Amino acid sequence: MSTELRRLFDAQGGVATSAQILDVVSRRAMQRRLDAGDLSKVWPGIYCLGVPDDATRLRGLDLRAGEPVAICLSTAAAAYGFDTESVADLHVLNPVGHLLRDSDGLVVHRRDGAPLTEVDGRPATTPEWTAVEVARNLRRPRALATLDAALRSGTCDRRQLRSAAARQAGRRGIVSVRPLIPRADPLAESPMESEARLVMLDGGLRTPVLQHEILDRDRRIWRVDFAWPERLVAVEYDGFDWHSRPEDFRRDRRKRAALQEIGWEVISIVADDVRRDGWGMIRRIETALARRPAA
Repeated sequence: MSTELRRLFDAQGGVATSAQILDVVSRRAMQRRLDAGDLSKVWPGIYCLGVPDDATRLRGLDLRAGEPVAICLSTAAAAYGFDTESVADLHVLNPVGHLLRDSDGLVVHRRDGAPLTEVDGRPATTPEWTAVEVARNLRRPRALATLDAALRSGTCDRRQLRSAAARQAGRRGIVSVRPLIPRADPLAESPMESEARLVMLDGGLRTPVLQHEILDRDRRIWRVDFAWPERLVAVEYDGFDWHSRPEDFRRDRRKRAALQEIGWEVISIVADDVRRDGWGMIRRIETALARRPAA
């Protein structure tokens, strides 16, 4: 690849327009590089070297718009570190005075008045606005998972979530999100733990202690997903699958044996319990709580 072409891409963050490329090489040479995979089309009229990642795709949008493009929804959530849905499409705000259009892998939104900040040098809707906006578009269990993750990320707090929800009053889905904010908890460590907790609360169980630490007889500290310490009842979400390592299984068995030795009852739940048999899961937990006297 010519030094001049490399210099062009380096100067623009790895992206260039077709017109800029053709100022440096011939159309035939450009096509050869596309056929060889040295160049890739990012957006119509925008190219990069090699295979584009999300950061390159965003810089390509900046080049098209002539200014940095703000990210929103799941793309902003991922930048803040609290995305729970792994959406592949880029979600961006249409720059004022420009007209970006939806295309394969790109969803353009017009969010007049959405508060903006910066994350990693990129304009983005604020963390609390992003969390509430993402949550509004999800089922209640996944909405709570997003709110939990947002609090866990440390990018916003509950007061800011309430304020963002108030500013989004009247928008689709906000009625379901608003009562979830007081239930959000930064101690939830995974979306499925968030889903399980919502089933428990909807089922009338007392709010469990999350990530409760228990000292066994050998002075080892074990942490359980959900606990009712006054009843010595714990619930563990079992996300093991065929990828799990043998040492994970061995550690789990040691943990359960150690807790049972000091009087704890440990109940295992899996995704089907949470999503398909919530009432059965509630009944098992209620039964365990009822038969054990308060410690």
